[in-house]
Amino acid sequence: MKIVKKIIAVIFILIIGVCAYYTKIGYKMYRDALNIMSIEDKVQEIKSIENYVEFSELPQEYINAVIAVEDHRYYEHGAIDILSIVRAINNDIKARRLVEGGSTITQQLAKNIYFTQERKLERKIAEVFMAYELERNLSKDEIFELYVNTNYFGEGYYGIGAAAKGYYNKDVSELNSYECTMLAGIPNAPSVYAPTVNPELAERRRQVVVQTMAQYGY
Repeated sequence: MKIVKKIIAVIFILIIGVCAYYTKIGYKMYRDALNIMSIEDKVQEIKSIENYVEFSELPQEYINAVIAVEDHRYYEHGAIDILSIVRAINNDIKARRLVEGGSTITQQLAKNIYFTQERKLERKIAEVFMAYELERNLSKDEIFELYVNTNYFGEGYYGIGAAAKGYYNKDVSELNSYECTMLAGIPNAPSVYAPTVNPELAERRRQVVVQTMAQYGY
């Protein structure tokens, strides 16, 4: 029994050590990213892009669709959503693989503008630190605005403004309900859900968006 307790203690210490190691690396990644470009400068850089869209120009249905499918408690939690993380871990364990990330819109913005898309623990930790920094400096509406302007929508379209022009030859404010829900679903997997690549899969994804909106009262 004593041996078992010692083994458990050693494993626990190792886990703590590993967590501390990756947290240190993640924190350094976060600080290095901010030293290269502050949030204020990064925001100004993003707002200077062609087809940038202000929050006030976004159709409410598009806002609702994105929040429902990406982070339905967005206005209720902070930089991270503990409930979403617990649910994601549970689903990943059930599936025995990574099927859900549990990232908030703020975390996704941090990844979009400061880090790469590679799945590494230290990058995820850096993303969390940056998400808290974003929420300290920006409002929820500002974060959402930056998020939809930095998402990739396939076919070379970065940002909702470019996507609306490219797919529908419209300004974002002119999008109808169908187009809003279609565009809300694309960033999840642009190479798969772009309507010009696979219209059938794009429509299935759009239907998932609509069903999720109904599920969460949007």
